[in-house]
Amino acid sequence: MAQKYEVSLLIIRVVLGVTFLIHGIDKFQMGLGNVAGWFESIGIMGFFGYVVAIIELVGGIALLLGVGTRMISALIGFVMLGAIFMVKLPLGFMGAEAAGYELDVALLAMAAALVISGSKLLALDNLLFGNKNENSSTRISA
Repeated sequence: MAQKYEVSLLIIRVVLGVTFLIHGIDKFQMGLGNVAGWFESIGIMGFFGYVVAIIELVGGIALLLGVGTRMISALIGFVMLGAIFMVKLPLGFMGAEAAGYELDVALLAMAAALVISGSKLLALDNLLFGNKNENSSTRISA
C-alpha cells in the first residue's frame, strides 16, 4: 500500500514539475520584460512577473529532482492562488472566451497534496537526507 502511495505522489510531482518547467521556459523565451509588462497591464507590480517566472522554472526543475518538494509546492500553490484570484476568477470555472480557472484549481490541488505529504520516491532530498527531513508529526498512520 505504501509503495502505491509513493508512486502516486511521484506521478503528481513529475507532472507538476514538467508543467511548471514548461511554463517557466515559456516566460523566459518571451522575455521577462514582456512578462513584467503583462503583469503591470493587469494591475500587478511587474516585479512579480520575474518572481513567478523564476518560481516556475526553478520550481519545475526542483520538483523533477525531488529537491525541497514541500517548499516548492507551497510556492507554486501561492502562484496558483494569485492566478485564480488576480486573473482567472472573473472568467469563471470553465471560461467562455478564454480558459477559466479549472486547470489552476487542479494544479493547486496537486501542489497542496505535495505540501501535505511530500514525495520521497526518486527524490534527491531522500537520497541526500534520508528521513531527516521527514516530520513524523505530519504523517498520518493507517
